[in-house]
Amino acid sequence: MAILTIQNLHRHFGGVAAISGVSLEFAERELRSVIGPNGAGKTTLFNVITGKLSADSGRIVFQDREITNKPPHEVVRLGICRTFQKSSIFPGLTTLENLRIARQIQVGGSHRLFAARDSLKIVQEDSWAILQRVGLRDKANLLASNLSHGDQRLMEIGVALAGSPRLLLLDEPTAGMSPRETERTVRLVRELAKDMAVILVEHDMEVVMAISDRISVMHQGTIIAEGAPEEIKRNDLVREAYLGKED
Repeated sequence: MAILTIQNLHRHFGGVAAISGVSLEFAERELRSVIGPNGAGKTTLFNVITGKLSADSGRIVFQDREITNKPPHEVVRLGICRTFQKSSIFPGLTTLENLRIARQIQVGGSHRLFAARDSLKIVQEDSWAILQRVGLRDKANLLASNLSHGDQRLMEIGVALAGSPRLLLLDEPTAGMSPRETERTVRLVRELAKDMAVILVEHDMEVVMAISDRISVMHQGTIIAEGAPEEIKRNDLVREAYLGKED
């Protein structure tokens, strides 16, 4: 069953097509990678799905509900959350405080005193559970600015999880990581995909081939190939353009 369907999506910048006629379908609990060179349209696709950018034409349907051009806060409320290429944390707050703010936004508040108190208790408990899930519970009271790069990226995934996603979009989650940090992140993403659909934009082809159920390849705003990792490896166009031509 499809959790997300994209039909003939178009987005232009100054007359140049950043996304041109993209049609994709994503299954429940699927771990899909979207690959392609810089400028292929991958992040633009994420931005249009999440409402950060509007589509010029086409449709986006999430869980049988059209979400085309809905504002970002509504998209998050419906269950689509994301991370970004650049850090989006509060460096002057602790790891726990970053998670707590994100979770409070999702849970909301109440004007009733005791309901508000109960809500804050739930937020606190949920925040600790998310820290446990991303492996940062022992670093809850560290300032975000004092975390390693890999831990900051894990915290950003935690912030996205605070939105209770059914669909999680990860934009280059392993960028700049050491091999050990990358391995830890890959394990986490695999675990998350047991509970939700995950769409991954990633340049590390070793990670992509190891982790993906399916791969979609973008070039100049269009989809040029789709398939399982082994199919993509055998695709002559993809191998030559993105994975390196064999001698």
